[in-house]
Amino acid sequence: MEGIVFKVALIAVLGIGAQWVAWRYNLPAIVLMSVAGIVAGPLTGVLDPYADFGDLLRPMIGVAVAVILFEGGLTLNFSELRETSRAVRRVVFPGVLFSWAGGAAAAHYIAGLSLEIAILFAGIMVVTGPTVILPLLRQAKLAPRPRSVLKWEGIINDPIGALLAVLVFEYLIYADQGRTISEIALWVVTASVIAVGIGLAVSYVVIVSFKRGLVPEFLKAPITFTAILLCFESANLIEHETGLLAVTVFGMALANAKLASIAELRRFKEYVTVLFVSSVFVVLTATLTVDVLYAVDWGLIGFVAAMLLLVRPISIFASTVGSGLTWQERLLIGWIAPRGVVAVAISGFFGAELVAAGYEEGAQLIPLSFAMVFATVLAHGFSVRWVARQLELTSHEKEGVLIVGASPVAIAFARFLKDVDVPVTIADTGWSRLKAARLADIPVYYGEILSEATEHHLDMQNVGTLVALTDNEAYNSLVCTEFGPEIGRSRVFQLGREQSDDPHGVAFTRRGRAFFKSGMTLEELSEKYFSGWTFQKTKLSDQYDFQTYKDERPADMEILAVLKKSGALAFSVNTVRAEAGDTVISFAEPAAASQKSNESPSPA
Repeated sequence: MEGIVFKVALIAVLGIGAQWVAWRYNLPAIVLMSVAGIVAGPLTGVLDPYADFGDLLRPMIGVAVAVILFEGGLTLNFSELRETSRAVRRVVFPGVLFSWAGGAAAAHYIAGLSLEIAILFAGIMVVTGPTVILPLLRQAKLAPRPRSVLKWEGIINDPIGALLAVLVFEYLIYADQGRTISEIALWVVTASVIAVGIGLAVSYVVIVSFKRGLVPEFLKAPITFTAILLCFESANLIEHETGLLAVTVFGMALANAKLASIAELRRFKEYVTVLFVSSVFVVLTATLTVDVLYAVDWGLIGFVAAMLLLVRPISIFASTVGSGLTWQERLLIGWIAPRGVVAVAISGFFGAELVAAGYEEGAQLIPLSFAMVFATVLAHGFSVRWVARQLELTSHEKEGVLIVGASPVAIAFARFLKDVDVPVTIADTGWSRLKAARLADIPVYYGEILSEATEHHLDMQNVGTLVALTDNEAYNSLVCTEFGPEIGRSRVFQLGREQSDDPHGVAFTRRGRAFFKSGMTLEELSEKYFSGWTFQKTKLSDQYDFQTYKDERPADMEILAVLKKSGALAFSVNTVRAEAGDTVISFAEPAAASQKSNESPSPA
């Protein structure tokens, strides 16, 4: 037992450690997780999942895949899908069918799989996966239209690939029992309908219980997790592997139920999914053998090349005829299709099931899926920015600032940022309060920043920092708490003190970082602004460094940020080094402006 606990801990450390290193150094997480699994598995023998977990391995992977697919279904909101472009719908349908048919042909004629196994594997390979494509899109900074198509393709195709694999798997199991095609089709459809019914029934109970207040907030996430397991195994008891379909439907039903707590559920499931994804990927990689690692032949290379250079581009060009996309956009979308952890997890799951059912070719699914993942992540991850640049499909906007609250001083700060060439947007619920910003040609968002509509109408792709400047501390805290996970906890700021001695105030764990070191409120900030304080900029040089700048300034001056010479804006200067060529942004009295020739005060 102690050995198993150690192996589980080791798997978690390797998986999450790889995720952290990938985040820290901007590297593809899948590649690092694969390397970790290969080193711990076939190269050193520290991990041997089949020997370590025995009969528990398959159900463990099955449960993990179920949670992963539930989380994928939880991202599929039908209202968002209706608002997507015609190009997205074309890529999903008939694009998935083209990709499925082309992938099956490549797997059969090039990789050498039997036609049945090739069709199953090709179904899995239609998944691009949001866990891979979304970080890649953030890194590449694509133009809005191709970014939207790739994003929604990844989200929608995530459960589709699993459903296709489930249907083909059911066909293979029953074909092996000597049933006719009509009998197989009837039972597959019946089992699928039952699985959908189970998913809807479980979701109905959960939704009604949550909406009627029968479940306290602290139990909602645990009950949802328990319901996933119940839904998954209930469907599997009726028919093997239909549990994957049931949990996907369960997730989709919750996503469209308009639950007040859906954001918290998504966040919890995201955390659990990251843990499961990391662990499953390490485990599946560790199951490979040295012989498999050396078994790279021309068939495998040809299959991967065909999928990248023929199947994907042809399916995209064929499905997007008349969609309104330019040829450059179609070419870029036709090149970018990274496969991720979901594809490998499903391949590993069905591969083991097929081998147990007597299909020895099932053992080839894992190395084939790993080959596709490695090839696509490396090829697309390292080329997307260059390809987009060559096709002139990159977004030229720098990371900017989103200001919540359109008070006069907030608009003054936005005008100052605009003058120093920092992209800025002001959000407020009052159209009249936004008038000054509109007259100053500052982009505005009119509406409640916390509403669902914000996700559809406010592009957060280039928002690097959020500053909540309303007069309501609790509201500012809520905004920072909501956007912290997306933008980064260290990049959301609000007025007031970060840690207050007031026991009745907002807890520091529920708020953003202090925008001003002094902890000014909007009332205090506005008072100083109307008394003549301004936002100022000072460029540093070798002769006039950051320390000299701080020494010459009055104690009540507020240093807000450093505009790096690269154009990046870094707030919270206590943790940022300012060097020669950087510009320091401050809020101070005009009299605090230095007489140095290298300083250029900028009135608000």
